[in-house]
Amino acid sequence: MTVVVDEPDDLDRAAVLAAAHGAAVRLSDGLLARLAERRRTALAALADGPDVYGVTTGMGALSDTRLDAAAQADHSQRLMLARAVGGPPWVSRVESRAMVAVRLRSFLAGDAAVSAELCAWLARLLTDDVAPAVPRTGSGAAGEILPLAHAWGHLAGVGRVLDADGVAVPAGPVVDALSPPRLGPKEGIALLAGVPAATALAVLRASDIDRLIAQTTVVAAAGIVLVGVSRDPYLPAVARGDDELAASLARLGEYVGPLAAPGHLQAPVSFRVAGPVLAHLRREHARLEQVAERALGAVADSPAYLPTDEGDRFVGTASFHGLDQAAGFDSARAAVVHAAAVGAARLHRMLDPRVTGLPAQLSADPGPQAGLSPVHKRAVAVVHDVAGWPATYVAPIETSNGQEDVQTFALEAAERLRLALDAAEQVLACELLALHQARLLAPERMAAARGGLAALLDQVAAVLPPGVEDRPWGEDVERLRELLRTGWALDRSSPGRPGAARS
Repeated sequence: MTVVVDEPDDLDRAAVLAAAHGAAVRLSDGLLARLAERRRTALAALADGPDVYGVTTGMGALSDTRLDAAAQADHSQRLMLARAVGGPPWVSRVESRAMVAVRLRSFLAGDAAVSAELCAWLARLLTDDVAPAVPRTGSGAAGEILPLAHAWGHLAGVGRVLDADGVAVPAGPVVDALSPPRLGPKEGIALLAGVPAATALAVLRASDIDRLIAQTTVVAAAGIVLVGVSRDPYLPAVARGDDELAASLARLGEYVGPLAAPGHLQAPVSFRVAGPVLAHLRREHARLEQVAERALGAVADSPAYLPTDEGDRFVGTASFHGLDQAAGFDSARAAVVHAAAVGAARLHRMLDPRVTGLPAQLSADPGPQAGLSPVHKRAVAVVHDVAGWPATYVAPIETSNGQEDVQTFALEAAERLRLALDAAEQVLACELLALHQARLLAPERMAAARGGLAALLDQVAAVLPPGVEDRPWGEDVERLRELLRTGWALDRSSPGRPGAARS
């Protein structure tokens, strides 16, 4: 697949997601010509002699130091050196490609006034599948200067890229053969400006939450059917005033048929709240998509070359302040952790014969065999591991020898959301294993299923060993995690929402 870009808006959120997952990007000749003209006018403005932060001056606390002509000539390259202070773990190849695509999108608006050649280079990185090695965390600046120095170090003759296995290797042997451009005036600080990494991660994590919603819907529905709980909490009438809840209950209803005689008057709370949990995930998914949309269209450079009442000129901005992204990640993380905790509680109830009417702990022989009680212990542990305080920090920490810094730690917040999504995936896999075991022990329970639910559980059975006897359940959980990652329950012909495999 190739994304053809003639206008900046062509590289929208969907196109960034496609590029992250392997699509090539081609910039039209017309767009390249417009970028070249914007670059020409910006260089002419620089030639008039104004002081421009990070171009004719030093950075940070040294911004009052004016650079002479010799220092300005290689300033863009030098900016990538001392600021590359990070290290492993690195982002994934998918995440790295998303960051390249978002950086390119911000340049196409013309605010950065970089060359058409630099934009074409970023597009070539995507087309030739060259993924810069970028640290996951350790960005204690007001913005993303530290990780971005790693991302673009290859343009200064340093840095690393990720090989096919995601291992960081020296960039030179990979990129030198592709004849990368030499950075010119203003291009170094432009590469370090804004929050393209956090924006890229917002695009990806929104897609991951979409996948979580689809798969959690199916898992919750299967539990409702197999346990035989009352259908009252899922009736459309209970969703009055809440469109997201109504949509979530409708999704569940596509899989869950009526039940004449539930085993208990009230379903366990973890089953009853399936609708509200899914509704809140839907709200957080929409919010994170909106965060990404705002960022992709925003001024993402500082100094930015912008039209003002005084004409086009270089303007200092606060584009580095990723609070929108950081707060979005933290809010989404809370919803994801809660969904995982509710899933672990559902799993606990499925092991209780008083709830299910099935053998204790879904064991083939309660007592001599443990059944799935140890699987629940794993689910509890992974939820505990990701619970805790938000990562966003709301007060400044001095880091620049007297120059004020105000950090948001958006990348740290993004990492905690990624880990929460990983935990939620593990809990889903544990739930799927219990659902499979319950189905083997009581196959007649699936009689009320509809909407392809039985077929989806058949896919689960296909990747697991036969039988209900005790075995190393962890191996089964890992098989099911791989099934989830490769798109289980995301087929467009099924009631589940479509979505890309998690990055």
